[in-house]
Amino acid sequence: MTQQVPSTEPELAGVRNFRDVGGLPTADGRRVRYGVLFRSGHLAHATEEDAAFLASLGLHTVFDFRNAADLKLEGPDVELPGVRNVNLPLSDPADGAEFWKMVRDGEIDQLRGLLGDGKGADRMIASYRAIVTRRTAEHSRVLSALAEESVPALMHCAAGKDRAGLSIAVTLLALGVERDAILADYLESNAVHRRYKVRRSSTSAAGYSPEVMELLSPLFDARAEYLTAALEAAEQTWGSVDGYLEQGLGVTPALRERLRARLLD
Repeated sequence: MTQQVPSTEPELAGVRNFRDVGGLPTADGRRVRYGVLFRSGHLAHATEEDAAFLASLGLHTVFDFRNAADLKLEGPDVELPGVRNVNLPLSDPADGAEFWKMVRDGEIDQLRGLLGDGKGADRMIASYRAIVTRRTAEHSRVLSALAEESVPALMHCAAGKDRAGLSIAVTLLALGVERDAILADYLESNAVHRRYKVRRSSTSAAGYSPEVMELLSPLFDARAEYLTAALEAAEQTWGSVDGYLEQGLGVTPALRERLRARLLD
């Protein structure tokens, strides 16, 4: 396959955390093709210019990992002509509804009780582990779709960090991308221009005080410990990455080869 020249990453006005996953190296010396796999935050607030750019990518499928509560809060994605939209929620609307309400509305004492003393990071680690070990049917469906026809593809959730981040990581594992490269791509969500904007009900200075922002930071950071915990959970549950892919997700060697043929140079 010929090497495609990467396009300059655009500055999208209404879509956070967009990027092409192309260029990442595999353990056997190949690289993810440019222009076939993208990731981002939600597309609900995409401007006309954003939508025109996304339409120019020739996308086949947009995988939206948000749940019903996310959709109610942010709205549906903008429609892109000729693009198939697949909604595969990787978290339940009821899971954490009160928690996220507290994040938006809670006073400092409530936030200390909810997130202090490492509770915020612990919650994120538990969530990552659960998504990898319990949402196997969804990840299996994504990999099967990518192997058959659904490229170029864009994967997103709300911020493009957690649920989309895990789905991208699982895809990259199946492609044989080096673990360090998977982690480096995941951590790019911490860049200032990519980060999800924290929204609080209170517009006062106290609502966004340094202590409040510090308490909230585990929820809005991409941390190596989160992704590491998820991958370790997969390995512990199925014995190895190959065991996770084959037994957990039903990814046969033949499907894996089709996936690599579509997505790697």
